[in-house]
Amino acid sequence: MDCVGLCAFVQSLGVADPAIARLIGLIIGGVLVSGVPLLTVIFLILVERKVAARIQDRIGPNRAGPFGLLQTVADLLKLLAKEDITPAAADRVLYNAAPLVSFASVVLIWAVIPFMYADVAPGAFMGVDLDIGVLYFVAVASLGTLAIMTAGWASNNKYALLGAFRVVALLVSYEIPLVFALLVPVMFAGSMSLVDITNAQSHMWFIFMAPVAALMFFISSQAETGRAPFDLIEAESELVAGFNIEYSGMKFGMFFAAEFLHVFTNAVLFAILYMGGFLGVLYQQLPILGFVWLGIKASIIYFISLWLRNTVPRLRIDQVMNFNWFFLVPVSIVNVLLTALILKLAQVAGLAPTVFAESSLLGMLPVTLMLLVKDVLMIIYVMTRVAQEGRSARQAEQRMETDLLASAAGD
Repeated sequence: MDCVGLCAFVQSLGVADPAIARLIGLIIGGVLVSGVPLLTVIFLILVERKVAARIQDRIGPNRAGPFGLLQTVADLLKLLAKEDITPAAADRVLYNAAPLVSFASVVLIWAVIPFMYADVAPGAFMGVDLDIGVLYFVAVASLGTLAIMTAGWASNNKYALLGAFRVVALLVSYEIPLVFALLVPVMFAGSMSLVDITNAQSHMWFIFMAPVAALMFFISSQAETGRAPFDLIEAESELVAGFNIEYSGMKFGMFFAAEFLHVFTNAVLFAILYMGGFLGVLYQQLPILGFVWLGIKASIIYFISLWLRNTVPRLRIDQVMNFNWFFLVPVSIVNVLLTALILKLAQVAGLAPTVFAESSLLGMLPVTLMLLVKDVLMIIYVMTRVAQEGRSARQAEQRMETDLLASAAGD
């Protein structure tokens, strides 16, 4: 909740001093912003295990508590009871700090997430409405990458170090198309504030105006979490356990929880950036419905992420890197340039409003159709090129096999 609303709420309880009311409001806000993710991750672990079990034709957790509802609690108690081991040759300060930074980097993102509409706050219940909310998200999310690199290096283990090297190769590389995908909603809203981006979609969701950018963001954010098919930093068959091999007990649990929470956090951000966030039926009359709408939209994206993880096998590192540098990065750059060009031309021609939030559904239709046609043509062109490249690669492989057979027959 924004501090303005919290301070007013505290003062309504009888606290007359504004300074004390502000302090109490900040404490309550900090507890809410940090407590919601901590409670959410316990539920998410159970949901993910149940969904994975159904996709893989298994039952899933069903022993601890009714329907297995206490399985995550049992796992948490087990992690708390395990011995905390620090390798003798490890850098103790960095080794112990890495799990905290990893989890904090995800929790801090929730400080700028607008949960619902409110009259007392500037547009939403949230920690703080930053004018650079999108930039804040990119900066804070990068701390998670730094934490993984630090954990691998500080463990003084060759397998952990290899896992840290893969972070540089994977996560840092996929931040490039992620940032380009973030530029599109920023251009549409004319602001980096997540509240302004949400309000700009009051008449048209950005996913209908920029489906290519939305897809780029989803793929890049999936890679940023290190989940399948991009789980190269924790490839058990190649690196034993990756960067966290030396961690045990609750330190491992913090890395574990940060990964689960990061996936859902990215789903929430996708819902805000491209699906209108808390906007929905009666979201102004009943602000709690805004929270419900945001949860429903994020849950849909989260389920797609789980579906992808439990369906697609892990890719080789050369395939993942080639897909990023030779496909995602060029497509995302061209998409941003074309989107900016068409948006500007539409505004000059009077077919697009300057401020999306002040327009109407009919006013948004022309520019939406123009941008949607652009994305459809881009998809057709890219898929045609991909088919041609695949056909050429198969023909080259067949020629190579034919030449090898001919040479073997000649010998």
